[in-house]
Amino acid sequence: MKATGPIPTGYESIDGELAIGGLPASVLAEKSGDTPLFVYSSAHLRKRVEDTKSAMPKRLALHYAMKANPYPPLLALMHGLVDGFDVASGGELELALVAGVNPNQISFAGPGKRDRDLERAIALGVTLNCESEGEVERAIAIGAKLNICPRLAVRVNPSFDLKGSGMKMGGGAKQFGVDAERVPALVRHILIAGAQWQGFHIYAGSQALSADAIIAMQAQTLDLVVELTQAIGTSPPKVNLGGGFGIPYFPGDTPVDINAVGLALDVRLSGLPESLADTHFCIELGRYLVGEAGVYLTRIVDRKISHGETFLVTDGGLHHQLAASGNFGTVIRRNYPVAIANRFDAAPTEVATIVGCLCTPLDKLSDSAHLPRTDVGDLVAIFCAGAYGASASPANFLGQGPAVELLV
Repeated sequence: MKATGPIPTGYESIDGELAIGGLPASVLAEKSGDTPLFVYSSAHLRKRVEDTKSAMPKRLALHYAMKANPYPPLLALMHGLVDGFDVASGGELELALVAGVNPNQISFAGPGKRDRDLERAIALGVTLNCESEGEVERAIAIGAKLNICPRLAVRVNPSFDLKGSGMKMGGGAKQFGVDAERVPALVRHILIAGAQWQGFHIYAGSQALSADAIIAMQAQTLDLVVELTQAIGTSPPKVNLGGGFGIPYFPGDTPVDINAVGLALDVRLSGLPESLADTHFCIELGRYLVGEAGVYLTRIVDRKISHGETFLVTDGGLHHQLAASGNFGTVIRRNYPVAIANRFDAAPTEVATIVGCLCTPLDKLSDSAHLPRTDVGDLVAIFCAGAYGASASPANFLGQGPAVELLV
């Protein structure tokens, strides 16, 4: 038997079934017309944003990194809750616009932006987080062609990273951003060229659960901002401090203490030099805001025994939940939080492995989990499915197609 991750708080049962948004899982499956499906709780989303804003300094704006989940109804909801959107492709930019986001509230990061992406962003007045000197040159040339002054920030590749992070985005040679020592010269070039310099974007890592690690990273980031400001001689209008807040996925994981992070950041922001008094600061969070608000529901279509082990075969799989299968950046496969949705209150009585419908041994959603007795027709719930689920998985692998998505 292998342990499963902790089920996020806020989920209840109705008549013994998992309830999401006040509706039992079986009702949601019927409402969707099919399984598998992703269900996102608007109540969870609202509470997470509210709690995050309450914990963070009043001076700090909150942006949504929509790479975590670009589902259009969710974007429309988040638009009314956060202060800005961070996109990482031309496609995400268009989705943000459809959701009603003002271009002035959008920043656009990511290496490899095509000229048509730059042109679209510049024409709209979106801030470009430029990843290289070459990207700056292209943006300035496109702005001249359009007779529009482009809004350019510089993404900085810091010399440090976020300790304990699941994915390091800074420190050493990276495809992201401009090495810190080259940033002052690049900013001076932007200013001389007459573009609208918008400040810095500094993102060192993601998926950290240690408040101390996040606090240390934010302190290093602010020290770097002070150093760059002194070197340039001009104050940045805005500074994006990145994100990094993680969520518990696996056995033994505990939630990050955002109140501790917020208190420490408030102290650091209050102690900044006068040169940064008018600078606007923000953080960008994706997974932390939406990850625990999502549940993946998939139905068991077969129950079989092989060499004494029980396998529960579902109509879902890694083509929808690549991360839960252990094939999305994890070195050692561990179990996500899982439950039998229509037997949510039932005590575990057997050990079973939950697999998907694909013809590959990689398609495993939960390995040797302790579960209630489960049969064909029951619904499996995989939690922490609100981020990097539907849009980060190979939905068309083996012709299976995408899952249904619902916001409730």
